[in-house]
Formats: sequence, C-alpha cells, structure tokens
Amino acid sequence: MHLRHRLRALTVGGLALLTAATALPASATAAARGAHRPSGGGLSAVIRYTEYGIPHIVGKDYANLAFGVGWAQAADQVCVLADGFVTLRGERSRTFGADGRPDRSLSEARDNLSSDLFFRGVNDARTVEKLLERPAPVGPSKQVKELMRGWAAGYNAWLRQNRVTDPACKGASWVRPVTALDVARRGHAINVLGGQGMAADGITGARPTTGARPAAGTKELAAAARKVFDRQSADMGSNAVAFAGSTTADGRGLLLGNPHYPWAGGRRFWQSQLIIPGELNVAGGSLLGSPMIDIGHNADIAWSHTVSTGVPLSVYELKAVPSDPYSYLVDGKPEKMTKRAVTVPVRGKDGRVSHVTRTQWHTRYGPVVTSVTDQLPLPWTATSVFALADPNAAHLRSTDTSLGMGKARSVQDIQDVLRRTQGLPWVNTIAADSGGHTLYTQSQVLPRVTDELAKRCSTPLGQQTLPAGGLAVLDGSRGECALGRDADALQPGVFGPSAMPTLVDAPYAENSNNSPWLTNADRPLTGYPRIFGDVATQRDIRTRGSVEDVAAMARRGRLTVDDLRKLQFSNRAPAGDLAAEDAAKACAALPAGTARGSDGKPVDVSAACGVLAAWDHTVGTASKGALLFDRFWRRLVNEEAIPADKLWRVPFSAASPVKTPNTLNTGHPGFARALADTVAELRSADIALDAPLGKHQFVTRNGKRIAIPGGTNALGIWNIIEDKGWNAARGGYTDVDMGSSYIQAVGFDGGGCPVARTLLTYAQSSNPASPHYSDQTELFSAGRMVRGRFCEKDIMASPELKVVRVGER
Repeated sequence: MHLRHRLRALTVGGLALLTAATALPASATAAARGAHRPSGGGLSAVIRYTEYGIPHIVGKDYANLAFGVGWAQAADQVCVLADGFVTLRGERSRTFGADGRPDRSLSEARDNLSSDLFFRGVNDARTVEKLLERPAPVGPSKQVKELMRGWAAGYNAWLRQNRVTDPACKGASWVRPVTALDVARRGHAINVLGGQGMAADGITGARPTTGARPAAGTKELAAAARKVFDRQSADMGSNAVAFAGSTTADGRGLLLGNPHYPWAGGRRFWQSQLIIPGELNVAGGSLLGSPMIDIGHNADIAWSHTVSTGVPLSVYELKAVPSDPYSYLVDGKPEKMTKRAVTVPVRGKDGRVSHVTRTQWHTRYGPVVTSVTDQLPLPWTATSVFALADPNAAHLRSTDTSLGMGKARSVQDIQDVLRRTQGLPWVNTIAADSGGHTLYTQSQVLPRVTDELAKRCSTPLGQQTLPAGGLAVLDGSRGECALGRDADALQPGVFGPSAMPTLVDAPYAENSNNSPWLTNADRPLTGYPRIFGDVATQRDIRTRGSVEDVAAMARRGRLTVDDLRKLQFSNRAPAGDLAAEDAAKACAALPAGTARGSDGKPVDVSAACGVLAAWDHTVGTASKGALLFDRFWRRLVNEEAIPADKLWRVPFSAASPVKTPNTLNTGHPGFARALADTVAELRSADIALDAPLGKHQFVTRNGKRIAIPGGTNALGIWNIIEDKGWNAARGGYTDVDMGSSYIQAVGFDGGGCPVARTLLTYAQSSNPASPHYSDQTELFSAGRMVRGRFCEKDIMASPELKVVRVGER
C-alpha cells in the first residue's frame, strides 16, 4: 500500500513539472500566475487539456481530484452553475424576481417563487444534512463526501483567482462561493427530478379547495397520468445499445450511448477524464455540478443510461377527518399533518425586498400534493387529500453508484455496484465490457408497488392510472397498504436488486426509453411488476426503428466502433419508411392535385407528391423532403389530424411488435387536410418544398449559422433533436431545446486503451467568448466525432495539449 501511494505522488508530481514548458488554456491564464507555487497544504490538481477543451484531471486522492473538476467546470460553465446554486438556496425571487422562470434543470417549478418555496422547504427541514449523516452504504461513502468537499473548493478557488467573462453573469453579485453541502443539495435535486421535483408546484401550492370544485374524473386523470409518465414521448430521454463479442469484429464488447438532454441550462453534460493514479481512471460525461462521471468508460467497460419507464413516485389517497382538513385517517384513527411554514425573500419591481410565507403540509407518507405537473391535478377536498411518496428523496447514493461504475472492470462488476449502492433514481443502465459481455438492467430506486399490493390497495383512481401510466395511487387510510421492504433493499419502501428486470449477455441490448420488454426482441423480458413498465403493448416508432437497426447489425456481425458512429449519424427516419411512400401515392391520387386545408381553402399540393416520393427517408442536413415530411408528420401525430387509434390501417399485434402497426390511413380526411396545411405553410414562408433540412434547422453561434441534423421523436429518429418551436419568419427551426448530447461510441483493443469516439453536441462551454463554445457543434453538423484520448501516450500526443496545475493558493 505504501508503494502505491508513492507511485501516485510521483505520477502527480511528474505531471506538474510539465506545466513549466506547456502553454495554458485561455480559461486558466489567471491561474498561471500562481500555478507553480506550493499550495501551502491546500488542495490542488493537474489538468491536461486536449482537443476541444476536454480536460484530463489528475489528483492524488478524491478531494484533490474533485478540486480539479470543480475548477474546470467553473472555467467552462460558471454562470450556469452559479444560477443553479441560486436555485438551490431558494433565492431566485430575491435575485431575479418572483415571476421569472427557472430553466427546469433542478425542478419543474413553474416560476421562481414556487422554486424557492420548494427548495427552502427542503433546506429548512435539513433533509440533505440528515442524509449526509447516515453511515454508508445507506448514506454516502467517505470518498463521495471528499468529492463533494473537493468540488466546492475547486469552484471557489476558480472564482477567487479569475474574472468572469461570460456576459450571462459578468459582475453579478449572485455568483458566490459554495459549500460541500451545496454540492450535495444539487445531487439530491437531481435524484428527485422524477418525483418531488416534478411535483414542486403541487407541494408548494397545496391547500384545501373551497366551494364545490369537482375533481377530474378517474378516466381523465388516467389519461393525464399516461401523458405525464410516457417516457416514449417525453422531452428528456435517451438511446443506448450494447453489442456482445459474438457480434463484433474482435470478440469484445461495443457500446453506443446517446442521451437526449437539454442543450442549455443546468442539465447539460460536461466531458472529462478523471484520474487518481492507481485508484481510478474513467472518462465520460458528467451532469454539471457532479464531481464524478455519470456516463462513460474506462479501460475495460463502457456504460450509458436511458430514462426508464419505472415511475419513481407513488401517491397515497387519504381520507380527510370530517371538519378538519389538516387531519387524515389511518385504520380509523386520526393523524395530524405536520405543518411547515416556509418563508422566501422576494424582490419587488421597486427593488425592495419583502417576504412571502406559505405553509407546506406533510404526512407519514410524504408531502401533501395537489398536482403532479399541471397536467395531473389531485385536488385536496373536504373528503380526500393526496400525499406523494418519493423514495429518491430519502437517499444520496447516486454518486457512489457512479464512482463504483467508474472503477468497475466487467459487466459483473457493474451488477455488483448496483446491488451494493442502489443509487440510480430514474434510469436504466446499458453496458458492454472488454470480455464481450453485455448488460441491460432497470436497476433504479423504485417504490415497492408489487402487483399484489396494487391489486389489494389501489383506489378507484389507482385502478385507472397504474395500467395507463404506471402511477400507483394507493389507499392511505389502511396501514396494510404501506410499501413494505425487500430483504435486499438498502432502504424501506423500495424494490431490492433481485427484483430488477435484467438481461445479461444478449447479442444486443437496446433501450430507447421503453419498458424492458423488447430490450432484445428475441429475448423479451417479462414478469416484472407494472410499475417498472408495460408488456405486449404498442411500441413507439423510435423503439421500433432502433430495434430494427441494431438487430440487423447484430445479424450482420463483424461490428466496429465505426459502425456505431454510422448508426448515430445515419439519421434514418423510421416514420418515413412506414408512411412516406403511402403519402406520396395518396397525394398523387388527389383530384387535380388539390386538397383543402383546415380553413376550407383549396391548395395545390401536386408538387409535394414528387418531393415525398423522392425523399430518402433521412434527416441529414442535406436531406431534401425531410422538412416537408416533418411538418406534415407533426400535424398528423402531434396535433392528431388523424386520431392515434385511426392513424394506421394494420393495427398493433403483440406477435409482431416491431412491424406493427403499419400502412398509413390515407383515406382519413385528416390526411389531405394536414398535407394542404403543410404545403400552404411552407409556401407562405417562401420555403421550397424540397429545401435541404439544414437550411431550416440550425442554431446560431456568435453570428454563424450551424446546420443541425436529426429530428423530432415522432419521426422515430435515433439522433433526436427537439427544437424550441417552428418560426417561419426566422427561417424554421432556429434553436435546439434538447436532444443528442454527450455521445460515446466505445470498443476495446485488448491492450488497455479503449477505442472511443465521443461528441458533446453543444460543446464544453456556454460562454460565447470561449473557443469551446461551438466547436463540437460544428462537428455534430458534419457528422464527425472526437477521437478519445484515454491512455497516457494518447493524451501526451495531442497536438493541442495544454497543462496547468491548479491550487487553492
């Protein structure tokens, strides 16, 4: 052990010597003035930057490593990070005004006031402090606490030693130092995004209704639950596929990860390599504010995550005590709710600060809630009230899970990490290793709603919402309806590791935000409780297209990392394969080439027929016909010009789930109407029907237009790009809301150096003055990826290598 520590010190010290002969990155020039002085016993790290501003960070232990991470993240993203810490402190209303809107990276709160009330409620209750006090493995490990401490110190050191140049927060008083507790609070907020964070407005605004306002019917609420928890069509999602050695050219595993996350704000990824010599060496993407790699690879294994169909919250319907809306009955006995007054400072338009106080109510099951997003109201009436149970609010183990994955060496190790830490809140895991093994598992912290419990305890509302959307609504008036505990679970009320749907060593394992059922179409997974996801139901077009593509690749075999890159940028639109030919034929058959639009006016659509027929069913930047089909298809599907149950002539069959439904119902009157509206729209905007997609789907960075490939989820695209809205006057889709983010294609060469190609689509920095503001966005436009530099020889061979030693002093 003594020798290993000496080697670590020698390695870090040797790297530090490189700074004397190497230029520093622009973001670290201020640090250079003191980079070679002793740190006086403080924390320090060596950061080696390679192409596209990707840092390879070396620390002698966990605190020093995280110091480098906090420093480097601040250099690239200080304004975004600082904005998030304002949110976590519950100070948005004082800083930006009560009516402003957060970026939704840390909760779904509709405005700053609701956000502040939510986070101040968490802070006043000392929720995170109590979780930090729990001993591992129930609580975070010593190493993770050191990571939090180091990250905060690195962020603060960057603030002390640098001037902020990003116009988003240059000179702003709200850019302030942080603590390790702030870092922990950020991790906790990410944990509860699928639970309490989603219901922030319903928690902060919970109060009894007055008058006779009726609750929505159970069928309407079931439909709302389906919409809220439908991961197939959710804004945030992902794709990932692992290929086993039996399908690859070298007998080793391959992994392609493609998370779909926001392009702006606090839920961005940031790319790095983290090294503690002899202890840890992992590369990949981290969510901002995270001190560890969340999706990535090391020398032996690669993994990615996809947002799962498991609903990470449950709801208890309580019977109110007559004449006392703040009490409820359990087994016939009344229980008082716990009252918590939460006060938030608010800056008025005149600049003066006043205070707003709201009461939040809590039960034995969790906080009282009157909605789960504005789509799913749960009114608090004189007879009933709802409480939210979110097991992810009761742990801080996510970083331990990520750390364990970074140190894993095999699929088996990944499974062991998941069993030991049980820290993933709302995602699946897909992995491949150098031994040729694959893994899919829906190992997440999930309410322990067994089918038996649901059958016995679901309320009439729950009997509708669980089958429809996976949301359990249980009878809180009966003590027997508590969630219970699995013997292998680290905390009560959740499923243990042995219950998780898992598939090991399949030729391919793929997930596109669907249930575990068709992870491999030849080896369907079944037998799990409904709350994990459904079985034998219609899959969305993205899942169908993904399964078609990866199954064909597995059958073809001899796969390489380049095949993964080609899949990522093939930009095939499965909806086009299913419907474009039928649409072109039906268009050509319209009398006189004319159709009537929604306004009843005739539109000559004849030119559209040939464009649809000639389109190659891809959504690359040069694809002609893609824009026409996109606008037409959104009308058919998103706006339901043809109702979903009438869209196809051949219905879904569980016996052929990848191929059905099919055959577009062009005889429905909505078909011709949608086509007419689309043609009229494009012509009125002076946009050619066969215009290349990239001319009208782009982002603008420092005055330069960058064409963006990919398309909306409804088209079934692997390379998802969701726009911020159609704006014909500005040229079409002029900005990206979310989509492909940190992409990695990873294989193994048997020599300890993984073969990796990566891409951070929106680049490392959100500062327009940074050279890494849009450099990778231009690569994305061109369908190119970055060569991964993992081994020392590759890092040192970088033509853009820049090295800096950063420290507290």
